[in-house]
Amino acid sequence: MSRPCKKRRICAQPSCIQFGPREGSGQEERVIRMPLDEYECIRLIDYEGMTQEQCAVQMNVARTTIQAIYSSARRRLAECLVQGCVLCIDGGDFTLCEKRGGCCRRYCSHGIQMIHRKGEDIEMRIGVTYENGQIFQHFGHTEQFKIYDVQDGTVIKTAVVDTNGSGHGALAGFLQENQVDTLICGGIGGGAQNALAAAGIRLYCGVSGDADAAVEALLKNELVYATEATCSHHEHHGGDCGSHGCGEHGCHH
Repeated sequence: MSRPCKKRRICAQPSCIQFGPREGSGQEERVIRMPLDEYECIRLIDYEGMTQEQCAVQMNVARTTIQAIYSSARRRLAECLVQGCVLCIDGGDFTLCEKRGGCCRRYCSHGIQMIHRKGEDIEMRIGVTYENGQIFQHFGHTEQFKIYDVQDGTVIKTAVVDTNGSGHGALAGFLQENQVDTLICGGIGGGAQNALAAAGIRLYCGVSGDADAAVEALLKNELVYATEATCSHHEHHGGDCGSHGCGEHGCHH
């Protein structure tokens, strides 16, 4: 007996489910159907900029499954464009995001996820690697995070929390336990980036300067950050990247 297909988690039905040539060719138009899980894969990877690994976590399937879904979706799109076919998005083996239940994490197409904490609706909980008011530049050596609760696009509460010596491997879990869904930091290694992705934490790395100002810029959609800010050189110099501005000399790739 074959294994049952694992349902793919998607955020929502698309607002528009059919696309086609603006002017008819005079012939009966061929319709190509794209299942909703393929649409979601395209949305997450090509629109949201996720990696295939992050997309797999988001959709709750294996990375090899995402590769197959993505390849099929791209092939359908190419066929529609080249042959002038009608694209219809429907069907598929999926489970729909419950939105307020917390399953869709930070990339939900509905917008900012609402998180229930002690009777309050918090739109976002932002964590920032923190030292003396500044963004600490080496994620793995972070001793403190400043955490910001956001409601209606405004910071309503902040707190500085100690990591109690948690290292690279434990910090993603520490943030998850504190219900942080968005992280602003300086340099960060690839392994830590993968751990954050697995925890569903959205990452803005390669950021420096005042922590409060960075959060304000993020809420205004004006934050300047790097797609990657890998800090691999700390394994060689053995020192604290924060002491020499890790985000300024090769951590941005």
